[in-house]
Amino acid sequence: MGEICFNTAMSGYQEILTDPSYAGQIITFTFPHIGNVGTNEDDLEAGTPAALGLVLRADVTEPSNWRAVQHLEGWLERRGLIGIAGVDTRRLTRLLRTGGAQDGALIHTSEPEAIDEAALVAKARAWPGLEGMDLAKDVCCRQAYGWTETTWDVETGAYGTRAAPRHRVVAVDYGAKRNILRSLATAGCDVTVVPATAGAETILAHEPDGIFLSNGPGDPAATGEYAVPVIQTLIASGLPIFGICLGHQLLALALGAETRKMPFGHRGANHPVKELATGRVEITSQNHGFEVMVDSLPAGVTATHVSLFDGTLEGLTVDDRPVFSVQYHPEASPGPQDAQHLFARFVALMD
Repeated sequence: MGEICFNTAMSGYQEILTDPSYAGQIITFTFPHIGNVGTNEDDLEAGTPAALGLVLRADVTEPSNWRAVQHLEGWLERRGLIGIAGVDTRRLTRLLRTGGAQDGALIHTSEPEAIDEAALVAKARAWPGLEGMDLAKDVCCRQAYGWTETTWDVETGAYGTRAAPRHRVVAVDYGAKRNILRSLATAGCDVTVVPATAGAETILAHEPDGIFLSNGPGDPAATGEYAVPVIQTLIASGLPIFGICLGHQLLALALGAETRKMPFGHRGANHPVKELATGRVEITSQNHGFEVMVDSLPAGVTATHVSLFDGTLEGLTVDDRPVFSVQYHPEASPGPQDAQHLFARFVALMD
């Protein structure tokens, strides 16, 4: 059982399925050729898939890519991840877009005649939904660790290793994607990752030059029960802070703003976002079902970015502190890298 959502990306299904922000969700892919680049051991955003399952228009496509080492079907089976094909995903996406997020049940069995459809419908209707759920505790790390891997290099066909770090950064893991950590390391950061439940004293004991608040799943208000007091202490420390996705929402809550569930969320690699100060438009990768209410931002907090799809808030900054956040994913994976410069902005604040 989970929330049925749709993703409009045309590539990166392996990254999407392993993105911890998809905990509690069953993903409908609007792109029909899922499986066309196969799978490998490099394109993982977490060790195990966070998504509950997937919905496809057509059967999994045969792989045709030089980096493929396994068929998507075998990759899914090995991880116990189930899916269904042959669904009219255009119709389903229209249903979700107009009727809002739906809860659903997905089952796999070798005895299809034994499936009790009425019982499955009842279970789906009884599922409590993501609102009020704290899922960050389920997907975050259990203990602190260091991160040194840098982003993938097309010339070498491999990830690199960070050398000569310039700044010490503590990344609070609410469900962090690996490519965010790679992007921080590539920007010259010595990264220490701590669990979502880490206290402010624990974080500050690492003597960081900056704090990063990661992406993650679930309702920010639920995670905020323990995260907001910690973030408020971190803001008061005066250290530079950079938040992405759930980290952006938790930062907003800590500053006094409010969040709410969106009708169907933003998920895909083709979302236009406008920077208000410059008028610059970036195509971004996104994955979130909650939003910060722009009209709830308190004095001293400025909206910096908006979605050109629906006008929702996509970024904020604190006027008198080195603190900023964005709703979208500048590390992409998958998606465009228009906003990769935000990691350099974070480094500049630490400089």
